[in-house]
Parts: sequence; structure tokens; C-alpha cells
Amino acid sequence: MVFHRILEYFCIMETTEANGGQAEELARQLASAVRRLQQMGRYDLMLKAVSVPVVEQLRIEAARAKLSRLVITSDFRFILADYDKEVVMTPVHKALYILFLNHEEGIEFKDLADHREELRRIYGQTAPATDLAKIEDTVCRLTDPTDNAINEKCSRIKAAFGCLMDEYTLNYYMISSHTTRHFNSSSRVWFKRLKLITLPRELVIRQFENP
Repeated sequence: MVFHRILEYFCIMETTEANGGQAEELARQLASAVRRLQQMGRYDLMLKAVSVPVVEQLRIEAARAKLSRLVITSDFRFILADYDKEVVMTPVHKALYILFLNHEEGIEFKDLADHREELRRIYGQTAPATDLAKIEDTVCRLTDPTDNAINEKCSRIKAAFGCLMDEYTLNYYMISSHTTRHFNSSSRVWFKRLKLITLPRELVIRQFENP
């Protein structure tokens, strides 16, 4: 019961006003409870208290320690420097990925039209030999919220990174979903369904000139 209360508080810690000292004390209590349950061999109770979704999130957090630098060269090769591997993608996938790298705060798919010109410039850089009419057509499709092209491209990007790393590390490199809750002056709640890349930007090394 004590362990469950500790974990419940731990899981909602981001939405509380607990200061650093309180969080550290909570972590000490959590570590103590974990050790006691381990000594009892009650991993079943530990998993029940934590829940599988939290375990998965902890695995993703643990993957941060083995993240590789992502080097984007002057000729737009995507290199995972610390894995000595190259992410093979087409110019349009590279352009879309760079767009989301440029917007660490995330973009809602329905707002992609607001970034049409930026995506057009990036695509022009990653595919300089491509016909301008084709670039225009592709960009229009990708920024059209009624077209499924953007979902198809994001799936291909995920697959390109996914074949080079485990599923938990992949969470940092793929274009993933992130829902944020907002309130207005009347306390009405609405949600922003953002798409973003969570890879820490200090690990992104750009060797090209930003468009």
C-alpha cells in the first residue's frame, strides 16, 4: 500500500508544485520500497504497483544514456555518429525531418500549411536537382490535412531509424505524438496534439546551412 502511494505520487509529479528536495526524498522512499519488495521476491506486486505503461516509460528514459549524436552533413547524409551507421532516407523524408528538428516545440499536423514555405526551402536544399513543380506538388500534399501523405512519410522515417536501434531508443529519433492540455480564461480545456522529435538538440550536429 505504501509502495503504491509512493508510485502514484511519482507518476503525477510533473503536475505538482513539489520542489527538488521533496522529489529527491520521494525517490529515496521509492528506492527503499523497491529494495524491500526485491528482498521479498514480490516482483508481481512491484509490477502491479508501477503498471506496464510506467515500466515502458522508464525504459524509454533509460535509453537516454545510449543516444547517439545525429550528424547531418553538408550533402544531407544522416549519420548516427556514435553507432557508426547512416540513416538512409529520400530527400523528401530528410526535408520533413529537418522541419521538425527546427521546431522543437512540435507542430500539429493541421497547422503544417503554416510551415509550407519553410518545408519548400528545405526540400529544395535536400533535392536540388528535383523539378520545382514536383517539389511544389509534394509540399502541398504534405501540408494538406486531408491528405494521408504526411502519415505515410512519418511512418517511413520511423522505419528508417527503427532498423538501426531498439524500440526504446527509437522514441527519441522518430516524429512522435505528444498531447498537451491547455486552459483558457473560462477554465475550458482543450488539447494540442503535437508531433515532435524528442532527441535532445545538443545531440544534433548540422553541417549544412539552415535554409
